[in-house]
Amino acid sequence: MQVPAGDLLKKINSPSDLKQFSEDDLEQISQELRQYIIDVVSVNGGHFGASLGVVELTTALHYVLNTPYDQLVWDVGHQAYGHKILTGRRDNFHTNRIYGGLSGFPKRSESEYDTFGVGHSSTSISAALGMAVASHYKGETDRQHVAVIGDGAMTAGMAFEALNHAGIANSNLLVILNDNNMSIDPNVGALKEYLADITTSKPYNSFRADIGYVLSKLSAIGPDALKYAKKIEKSIKGTLLKQSNLFEALRFRYFGPIDGHDVKHLVKVLRDLRDIPGPKLLHCVTVKGKGYALAEKDQTKWHAPGLFDKITGEIKKTYYEKPQPPKYQDVFGHTIIELAEQNPKIMGITPAMPSGCSLNLMMKAMPDRAFDVGIAEQHAVTFSAGLASQGMVPFCNIYSSFMQRAFDQVVHDVAIQKLNVVLCLDRAGFAGADGPTHHGAYDLAYMRCIPNLTVSAPMNEEELRNLMFTAQQENAGPFVIRYPRGNGVMVDWQRPMKAIPIGKGRKICDGEEVAILSIGAIGNEVVKATAELNNEGYYPAHYDLRFVKPLDEAMLHEVFTKYSKVITVEDGCLDGGAGSAVLEFMANNKYKAEVIRLGVPDAVIEHGEQPELWAECGFDAAGIMRTVKSIGINQNRHIIAS
Repeated sequence: MQVPAGDLLKKINSPSDLKQFSEDDLEQISQELRQYIIDVVSVNGGHFGASLGVVELTTALHYVLNTPYDQLVWDVGHQAYGHKILTGRRDNFHTNRIYGGLSGFPKRSESEYDTFGVGHSSTSISAALGMAVASHYKGETDRQHVAVIGDGAMTAGMAFEALNHAGIANSNLLVILNDNNMSIDPNVGALKEYLADITTSKPYNSFRADIGYVLSKLSAIGPDALKYAKKIEKSIKGTLLKQSNLFEALRFRYFGPIDGHDVKHLVKVLRDLRDIPGPKLLHCVTVKGKGYALAEKDQTKWHAPGLFDKITGEIKKTYYEKPQPPKYQDVFGHTIIELAEQNPKIMGITPAMPSGCSLNLMMKAMPDRAFDVGIAEQHAVTFSAGLASQGMVPFCNIYSSFMQRAFDQVVHDVAIQKLNVVLCLDRAGFAGADGPTHHGAYDLAYMRCIPNLTVSAPMNEEELRNLMFTAQQENAGPFVIRYPRGNGVMVDWQRPMKAIPIGKGRKICDGEEVAILSIGAIGNEVVKATAELNNEGYYPAHYDLRFVKPLDEAMLHEVFTKYSKVITVEDGCLDGGAGSAVLEFMANNKYKAEVIRLGVPDAVIEHGEQPELWAECGFDAAGIMRTVKSIGINQNRHIIAS
């Protein structure tokens, strides 16, 4: 639903329009921009608190910079709603994250103002540095390059790798550290404490209030004056705040901390920094959810609250007459506590997603056995491997698409050493409105090629619990369990757990002529399809693979002995996925059958609700039915009893 913009905001269709206003107007523009985000997100959904926290910073950046010639890179992109609205997308903003509408993240194909596509954290400094080096090579010495990165994203090693390089590249790069002590959940670790020390150091903050202005003026006098001023500043900073050498040791000019909600002061500081050469870091202190009291108070809850009443703050929920199945993430969260109560070796690990994956339940119940390691997927996996090497059984929960960042650690630190690390991949398959940066489309393919791994996918909540129970058994070895975002299919899901023989699939129903092989929760779409097909006189068999590595070879021998037509269904990429594994088995065993694979094609699938994306790719229940009918089987035959 489209909503009206404020009196000033409705006149802004590009940063050039913004520049027509006086600095005195910027506070009102910021207020209107914040209100517009509240108005739209309350009725359409989306990420919320992060964009509210950078309204003034966004306004100031586009007011001072010559975007898109000056290149602005947003880290992660949760905070880029204001940026989209000010860069010509205001009237389409109501389509944000809706199938066929605007992306919820910056996207190069969407706008020239989106200089770099993002979705995963900690990439902005590397990207902006690459742009700065390219501009220097092309002689574009007047071009500015700005990376806006949150303090949560700063915990990833990639951010420090980029800072380390930027310090010697001496390029025209400004890193803005948006310090709000939050990612989705509260930040953790030593960096958080370090930034707090800077923010609360009164002598240092008194000194830094003037030094930026002085340096910008001295740069106009000449390089010698600037050189000596830098030496004096460095000496004083070292005396006032011993920790100040973190960024400066990496050869960045450090400025701040400053109030990230004072738009007029931000404009002044950004103009001054524009005239200072070399790599610079501006430390802005902001409040996630700024301007909406409830979002400021509970920042995790209001990161992406869904639809809500903007006046009362009531988050709108769908009420059902009957109990509904739980989310898979909550099944994981409750089950790991049950297992840990029985097995003192179990520990839980997540990289900055405790509420997203529901490990926060264990962190509350067993704080000495559950760890949020910050946005650091590589560290999370190797930390888990270290625990496993000492006899622990770590359940490392990482979103499927984020696990891509730790592939080497899975190979080198887990699989080669045959360590019993249980990798729980949440958000496998389509992630919905978060789009292609968050779709977990590749895990089956990139995990099944690694030796020593067991790779599994439960079809429902009971299967998830049983696989978790199986994975913590002695000698289970490296174990992968992948499951989707959203709700399951069972109301009565808290059943006693039992071990599943590793590599053993199951037959859901017998049939005639054609067999459907599914892996994971998408098998429930097959169940829907077969029920409807039975009503129409078609009787396909249905097998749940459960494991893509190792495959249930006995079950596959049965399938290829009985059926000449086989359909595979997976909510992952077709190239290298479960269907490919079945084809490999068929070729290796010299079977001959007509095999049709349904899954994610070799293409980038955009954002939308999961059923919309399943339908687009042809593996929802309707697509499965079409495929069965097209494969040339007879209708109205009697089913053979199994």
